[in-house]
Amino acid sequence: MSAVLEVRDLHITYASSSGLVPAVRGVDLEIAPGETLGLAGESGCGKSTLLRTIAGLEDPTAGEVWIGDNMVNDVEPKDRDVSMVFQSYALYPHKSVQANIEFPLKVRGVNKAERAEAAKQAAEVLGLTPYLERRPGALSGGQRQRVALARALVNRPSVLLLDEPLGALYLKLREAMKIELKLLQHQFNTTFVYITHDQSEALVMSDHVA
Repeated sequence: MSAVLEVRDLHITYASSSGLVPAVRGVDLEIAPGETLGLAGESGCGKSTLLRTIAGLEDPTAGEVWIGDNMVNDVEPKDRDVSMVFQSYALYPHKSVQANIEFPLKVRGVNKAERAEAAKQAAEVLGLTPYLERRPGALSGGQRQRVALARALVNRPSVLLLDEPLGALYLKLREAMKIELKLLQHQFNTTFVYITHDQSEALVMSDHVA
């Protein structure tokens, strides 16, 4: 089975007043379609920087990022067939749940009727249909996380990047969301890269851990 996501000898270095600071050093990863790779490590070890580079939000100093058969180093984030979910949810507070879910499709130029239908389907999968007209401020933490997941999955990406997506949830809800995430992965047949500082969580959620 060929890799849907491959990172080859990736280096990311930042300039500071004291010189060059390495954030990621020579990372190699190969992830097959439908797998979950858990990236576990303490805060500041480079997990989020690596994820942002895969998404196209950071430029690598050296090395390559491949999605399918394409090297995507110079490809814009919106054209990489990748979505990302942040711990902070990163929802638009002034937009409704439906508008938040639709937003990636709107950026891609999908027409209004098609993106509305796609948003409703994603909302149904994640149990959000009763909340489509609400704004994020009127939702619980778990509901806001579901909106962030629906927004990330609405365009059926090849790869979903999850940056400590459950970190802001209380324990009981976090345990329930772990199960939901695994079910969603099988339903959407999407490859996950899952960041956590909790090694036990990485082992539960992942096929492989780095």
